[in-house]
Amino acid sequence: MLLFDLLSWGFILAGGFFTIVGAFGLIRMPDIYTRLHASGVLDPFGVTLILIGFMFQAGLTLVTVKLVFIVILLLFTSPVACHALARAALHHGIRPRLTDGSETPSKP
Repeated sequence: MLLFDLLSWGFILAGGFFTIVGAFGLIRMPDIYTRLHASGVLDPFGVTLILIGFMFQAGLTLVTVKLVFIVILLLFTSPVACHALARAALHHGIRPRLTDGSETPSKP
């Protein structure tokens, strides 16, 4: 049981770290596309690690099965939502920034 507790807390702490890094990414990034990258990559990874930690705490129960379904749902919906937001921003005319701070030229 001590091994499961250590694994559980390791996953929960690692997931919390990645979630906090993703939150700082949302604050620090300059435009919507880089913010979407921060939220679309780090947050599902962090939340998945936290839920895996919860699975170790729950053991082999119905709660674990529900957590697995939540992880699967999260891993499918988060990239789709980020893609939809990026397409909507591009369709609305928001262009990605280049490294020098200027925007990319529009299509001729």
